Amino acid sequence: MILHLLRHGQSVWNVEERVQGQTHHVPLTGTGVRQAEEARDRLAGLPLAAILSSDQVRARQTADVVAAAHALQVRETVLLREQGLGSLEGKHYGELEEEAPPEGVHVSEVRWGGGESLSDVAARLRILVAGLRAEFADSDQVLLVSHGDTLRVLVAILDGGGHRDVDWVTYITWPNGHVETRALDAGEPGRAGRSEGTAEPAH
Repeated sequence: MILHLLRHGQSVWNVEERVQGQTHHVPLTGTGVRQAEEARDRLAGLPLAAILSSDQVRARQTADVVAAAHALQVRETVLLREQGLGSLEGKHYGELEEEAPPEGVHVSEVRWGGGESLSDVAARLRILVAGLRAEFADSDQVLLVSHGDTLRVLVAILDGGGHRDVDWVTYITWPNGHVETRALDAGEPGRAGRSEGTAEPAH
């Protein structure tokens, strides 16, 4: 199975440099819509079996733009939501205070702001991957529209790792509108073959 992983277009809060997390209502900017249109054009020739999207507005808007080039209805799933960041959501980046993880706790297992840890995100993404394996054939191609941190964790899982294995060097940024592609191998939970990204980074 081929999975195409698309980050939503630029949102209003991306521009305002505010923590988004699972804040639902934040829409795309005009630039974000154009990024979604560019992704649509890059993906238009693919025989997609399905388009799954986070139910958050910025992701769903992006998915709807891409879906216009395919005879498919977007399917929403909470499993593709961004990492929940609790009380930090809505704050400007400049308001955040540097905080170290508690002693003996890996940074990926801290629930910042009382929200989700990356471990929590990985747990729901493993449910997503299991569902994809059960529903789709090995030859199918599926588009997943989601968010930066969620996609970083998903790539780690598809590359055979877990929440502690996120590649923060390669994926220090995942530009809005950027697509990565992975081949999900049948019968080996959590294992996938890596392939090249299908999109140039969006600026």
